Amino acid sequence: MSTPEIAVLRQKIHGLSARDYAEALRKRLPNAEISVAKTPAEETALLETVPIATGFSMSTAEIKAAENLELFGCVYAGVGHLDLDAFQANETAVTNASGVHGPNISEYVIGAILSHVRGFKQAWRQQDRNEWRSYPARELQGSTVTVVGLGAIGQAIVDRLEPFGVETIGVRYTPEKGGPTDEVLGFDEIHDALARTDYLVLACPLTDETRGIIDSEAFLTLPTDAFLVNIARGGVVETDDLVSAMQANRIAGAAIDVTDPEPLPNDHPLWDLDTVSITPHNAGHTPDYYERLAEILATNVERYRNGETEFENQVL
Repeated sequence: MSTPEIAVLRQKIHGLSARDYAEALRKRLPNAEISVAKTPAEETALLETVPIATGFSMSTAEIKAAENLELFGCVYAGVGHLDLDAFQANETAVTNASGVHGPNISEYVIGAILSHVRGFKQAWRQQDRNEWRSYPARELQGSTVTVVGLGAIGQAIVDRLEPFGVETIGVRYTPEKGGPTDEVLGFDEIHDALARTDYLVLACPLTDETRGIIDSEAFLTLPTDAFLVNIARGGVVETDDLVSAMQANRIAGAAIDVTDPEPLPNDHPLWDLDTVSITPHNAGHTPDYYERLAEILATNVERYRNGETEFENQVL
């Protein structure tokens, strides 16, 4: 029996099975031998022989034992959970899933903002009471939206904001690269952006620089009618400062898909704040996840077969 070319690791992603992913890959790579292990032992044996593997993670021990592995396609955009030093020592290239979440997460952001603008949460509360009573609403047009992080997701958000007639400010590590927003600032200028922000969208990775970047000072800088949407990571926001800001009405509201801690304990005060909408890290869910992911990996498999050493979404 020949050695498989690609191993799909057994982890489930967003409720989708590894076999779903393998089928999406087979449609694009009909000539590839793709294996999904049924047991941990089978997976270990596969990783010791295949040149390409894809999944959420590999342990340091698995990486060291994978002497033939030349490419690992991570199925998440973030790779902070991976031992990149071990992959580098093993001379294994690593790619991520950047761009896969663009459509679904940007739709979440637009939906959250419009829900706040038009007062849908107030309407739902009144409907629960069978109460017909008019309430004030706003318009998104003419507002200023600041997007922190202009990667694939941040750019998709800005693209979908364009028809609404808003001003956009982008905040990124390298402002000299520019971006799709009307204005681009560096992280050292974030408070300049916050002071002019009606809607703040966090779409940046969690790093030493971004951890806790939205803190008590940021909430004091934001206008009191500002609205926060966090689809980045919970640690980008100081949770206690968020709670204090909401309780003191320092900002108008928040929609948060990520929290710190996560999962959010059921007795956490955030649950009880009427001005906060919480979803359980759900913005990334889409039935098209594996289809988009398979497109990235299939492209990289073809490059690998052609002897290329640079891959799409390469992080190492």
